Amino acid sequence: MKRESKKNKLTSEDISRYTRVFWSILIGTVVLVTLILTSVRLGLFGELPSFADLENPKSNLASEILTDNNTVLGTYYLQNRSNVKYSELSPFLIEALVSTEDKRFYDHSGIDYSRTLTSVFHTLTGNKQGGSTITQQLALNLFSEKRERNPIKRIMQKLQEWITAVRLERNYTKNEIIMMYFNTVDFGYKNTFGIKSAAKTFFSTTPDKLTAEQAAILVGMLKGPTLYSPVRNEEKSLTRRNQVLLNMRDADFLTDAAYEKAKNEPIGLKLNISTYGEGLAAYFRASLKDEIKKEFKRLAITKPDGTPYDLDRDGLKIYTPINYNMQKYAEEAQKEWMMVLQREFNKQWRNKNAFATADRKKLLESGMKRSDRYIQMKEDGASEEDIKKVFNTKVKMEIFTWKGNIDTLMTPLDSIKYNKLILRNAVMSMEPQTGHVKAWVGGVNFEHYKYDQVKQGTRQVGSTAKPFTYAVAIDNFYSPCYTVPNFQQTYGDWTPRGTTQGGSPITLKNALKYSQNFATAFVINEVGAANVAELTRKMGITSDVPNYPSIALGAYDASVFDMVGAYSAFVNHGTWVEPTMILRIEDKNGAIVYERTPEVKKVLNSESAYIMVDMLKGVVDGGTASRLRRKEYGGLTNPIGGKTGTTNDNSDAWFIGVTPQLVTGVWTGAEDRGISFSNMQYGQGAAAALPIFGLYMRKVYDDKSLHYSKDDFPKPPGGMTREMDCSQYVGEYEGYSTESQQPTIQTEQEERLGF
Repeated sequence: MKRESKKNKLTSEDISRYTRVFWSILIGTVVLVTLILTSVRLGLFGELPSFADLENPKSNLASEILTDNNTVLGTYYLQNRSNVKYSELSPFLIEALVSTEDKRFYDHSGIDYSRTLTSVFHTLTGNKQGGSTITQQLALNLFSEKRERNPIKRIMQKLQEWITAVRLERNYTKNEIIMMYFNTVDFGYKNTFGIKSAAKTFFSTTPDKLTAEQAAILVGMLKGPTLYSPVRNEEKSLTRRNQVLLNMRDADFLTDAAYEKAKNEPIGLKLNISTYGEGLAAYFRASLKDEIKKEFKRLAITKPDGTPYDLDRDGLKIYTPINYNMQKYAEEAQKEWMMVLQREFNKQWRNKNAFATADRKKLLESGMKRSDRYIQMKEDGASEEDIKKVFNTKVKMEIFTWKGNIDTLMTPLDSIKYNKLILRNAVMSMEPQTGHVKAWVGGVNFEHYKYDQVKQGTRQVGSTAKPFTYAVAIDNFYSPCYTVPNFQQTYGDWTPRGTTQGGSPITLKNALKYSQNFATAFVINEVGAANVAELTRKMGITSDVPNYPSIALGAYDASVFDMVGAYSAFVNHGTWVEPTMILRIEDKNGAIVYERTPEVKKVLNSESAYIMVDMLKGVVDGGTASRLRRKEYGGLTNPIGGKTGTTNDNSDAWFIGVTPQLVTGVWTGAEDRGISFSNMQYGQGAAAALPIFGLYMRKVYDDKSLHYSKDDFPKPPGGMTREMDCSQYVGEYEGYSTESQQPTIQTEQEERLGF
């Protein structure tokens, strides 16, 4: 026994050896941990965010398009992400987050050591629990958007989180950390990132207006965005929400009564899913994006590091002059009238073989060859026979109607026929004094027909070109009361067709009022086609305008964008102001990176411009646009001018209306010019375009918040020195005379372009 005791007794030498081993292990562990932490800090196991990255995390931040009163019109994004300030967060959000994710958030310095040790213990015993603080979760969001599955890599990632969390705590207040956290979280549904996007997507509200139960749902989703999604897993989302509410009550953020009330509320989703083609002004937003890219390239505008801006990632704020209400009114007016017009068009085309003629068969064939299906099959090496078979086999597809999309069975060829018989329309409205575009409707449905007809597309302008010819005459001191012959004549090899409404001779004012081709052809022959073409170009028409006499009757194509800008010069005392889509652009920190200064130029004498406005008023007051005064077409009674336009075979219908503060252009037609109304009853500008203007303007005037007056057009500065009262004018044209006719308006046969 004594020997055993002796044997088990530690000698001083043993103690000394054990002590050395202990300290070696301890020092070695400390050195190893220090080396690992230093290596992590130096980025040897993956780059850590710099201080600049912490200030401005490299997230895919959506760029916002803002209206004239800073309402968000839409966004450009890869991830639907927008930032908020701490002051824009509902207190319920903060309370739900802290009570659920990090109860000691306000007490620790980035790492909750007690919680970390507890989580390690639970993990070892098979009862896994999260140990990351809010600050650590933010750190993970900032430098990596997914947790590593490899254990070794996850340990390295955890160390990265710790170091970044400590740095965050040293440089930011707790409020700033919560703000950054809510701006970086992924809600896992429809590309929704950040609390601002989540509040809008799930509840159609803003973060500051979220209720306790709404905040609890969103915070509850952070544990598993898909698992606890109120859209995909309503029952689990409800259970998780009530757990978060219980956490809030236990942390004394909610009273017992408030908790009981909140947990019994339904989920109450109000989904507001933002996709590129949904919402107001989809065509405008698409055109705006192209315009911004073009301007940034032209001016070599880049980020401070010299790299190009990415509209989908860099969180720009794009301020536009678009008015939210006016945009809505324009889209409503379009839908209201186009539904009526499409029904009439269908009566003409749906009950017969619309594509029986050789020309229309060619339209069908070209439509097929332009389709994505045809192009893809060609690239895959399919034969024409195989392609034809596919295009004549019924498949499931979704088609556009004015009552909503419809799922149907249809052959691809029949779908091409169907879509070619859908009428298209475009509307643009702008303030002539500033050039500010207030409404832009580039087509009837962006999801199905993405081609923008406001700026991208050009169509034959018809009689809306006539005012340019008369403007040249008026600017060369012709009186609006000057009379010209109004019967058919030949000019070289050109013999225009038309009517003799208003008699012959006819005053320039009445010739424009009744849209007379013969009189207009005579005037351009007098003033010179080259002069008319030059003025037309000066007034902002950027498409090709040849020096041919037929341009007097609109024998060229132009965009709605350019035509509205041109007519604005008449209203703005002869000064053309470039139509403006963008006011300014700021980066995500609020610094201005681009400001638009529109081009401005004097193109007409002020008195000449005012006389032209007076002549355009005559078109509405008794002329080809007189139906604008009828109730069913707007019932507008205030001073308004305008010009209708109808091209050959009713392929294009136009109306451009002017008021003292707004100029609005409307175009209607089919995708192909070879498809149109067979008669002018519905195909003329007064029937297919003018009513949309009338319905739109009635909505604008009914909205008192817009402050557009119904006053008359102001005279130019200094007043008028030229006579406009035709009863006082004596200088009639004496070279021609026919029996005078009383001006009787036959609006269904009001004008026809002939050349």
